[in-house]
Amino acid sequence: MRHTNRQATTKTLTDLYRALDHANAVTITYLAPGDTEPTVRTVEIHEVRTTRAGGIVIVAMCRLRGDERQFAVSGIRAYTVHRMAFVLDRPAPTKYVRPAPAPTADAQALFFYELSRDQDDADYSPRTLIQNDAALAA
Repeated sequence: MRHTNRQATTKTLTDLYRALDHANAVTITYLAPGDTEPTVRTVEIHEVRTTRAGGIVIVAMCRLRGDERQFAVSGIRAYTVHRMAFVLDRPAPTKYVRPAPAPTADAQALFFYELSRDQDDADYSPRTLIQNDAALAA
């Protein structure tokens, strides 16, 4: 176990980058901002980012929760790099697609524009209910 208060941040980042490169799991002792007790998590690091404020964040899959999480390197108190490989699948990244500008001249066009933006109602079509329709059974 490496204690981050006993080494330079560059050494910590070097070890975390090496774990990312070799696809090795890392157990971290992490103190989140505002918490008083650190938590221990085993993570699979996928990315290292720099925030706008200049902080360094690792993006990793948490084996406890099974989802993607972000951990500030400044919050990592200790870590252990393991030889075990990744076992979790990272979710596919989603890209933001800018919608077309809303029509301003026609009220009906604006209505259909707003309706198409809501993914739940995009495929809405009125349906006549028939008592014998088996598709309506709960």
